[in-house]
Amino acid sequence: MSKGIVSRILRRIGVIVGTALAIAMAVGAVMFGSDALAKRVENTPPPTPATLTAVAVSSVQFEDHYTTTRRFLGQVEATADAALSFELGGRLAELTVNEGESVTKGAVIARLDTALLEAERQRLAASKDATRAQLTFAETRLTRAEQLLDEGFSSQETLDQARATRDELVSRIAEIDAGLTSVTINVEKSELRAPFDGRVGALDVEVSETVSPGQMIVSLIEIGDPIVRVGLPLSLMEADLQGVKIETAGQQHQARLLQLRPDIDPTTRTRTALFALDTQAMLTFGQTATLLVNVTVPVQGAWVTLDALQQGSGSIWTVLVVEDNIVRTAAVEVLFQQSDRAFVQGSFAEGTKLIRTGAHRVVPGQQVQILGDEA
Repeated sequence: MSKGIVSRILRRIGVIVGTALAIAMAVGAVMFGSDALAKRVENTPPPTPATLTAVAVSSVQFEDHYTTTRRFLGQVEATADAALSFELGGRLAELTVNEGESVTKGAVIARLDTALLEAERQRLAASKDATRAQLTFAETRLTRAEQLLDEGFSSQETLDQARATRDELVSRIAEIDAGLTSVTINVEKSELRAPFDGRVGALDVEVSETVSPGQMIVSLIEIGDPIVRVGLPLSLMEADLQGVKIETAGQQHQARLLQLRPDIDPTTRTRTALFALDTQAMLTFGQTATLLVNVTVPVQGAWVTLDALQQGSGSIWTVLVVEDNIVRTAAVEVLFQQSDRAFVQGSFAEGTKLIRTGAHRVVPGQQVQILGDEA
């Protein structure tokens, strides 16, 4: 074998031996490092466990009803609001009031021209005087006729005629008296007087205008306690309307039911209720008023805070409850909502621990720590 071949074989053997030696050294180094790391891990103290999130819970308490306030719009009205007019026609001679002015019961508001009535009164008075004079003469003739008949100087027919004349004149005077009474009544009716204490509303005429019978001259609004007229559904009974309140211009007043009409409005299909207000406030007639009626709804459910509600999939609402310190989800149906809480029915039992605040800080399946349990 030549020297060259031997030399190549020796070099190859040297490479193999060197590689094996390097691998052996690397394996030894790895094993030594692993042992060192294992010993370091054994000597390192275990990490502190993570602190559980604390949540405040309350026990679910079922109730058999909730109370809600229903609101119905109404209108403030005067106890009386009259459109005053004359029964007679004629020229308006005087108007003694202005719009918005206060008047007392019996005060004269307007007068008609009564010149024709006064002339008729004078004519009838003169006619009565003339007829009375004729009656005096007729009574004298009747007395004379009776005497002459007794003496035999007159006939029965003459006496009867004198008596008929006397009776006719008496009847004529009665007729004239009736005419005078009619004139007096018409003169009185020519004065328009206030039927109650009140304030003047609209004036529809001016002095010197000729008005016809029944034409509105002025509207008069009674200034006593106002009333509120409200249309109510047939489901509300008289017992539901006791101790209610009425709100006007942001203020609430105690109200007392005056009347609940037995008929139904054909347009709105509601019953009209009239309420008296216990208030000293100055209300404007015609302004809007709101009737507040507390209604009890018989249904089983529980109150939860709005902070406890979460929007679920679709239109479903959910709440978070704690079972064995684990957060769970419960679906609920919101029946009624107030400013800071809601009355719900849900897939939970009475006594379930409900996370009442801070539900956004935890997720279903998370282990938590209970801070306290409020009923």
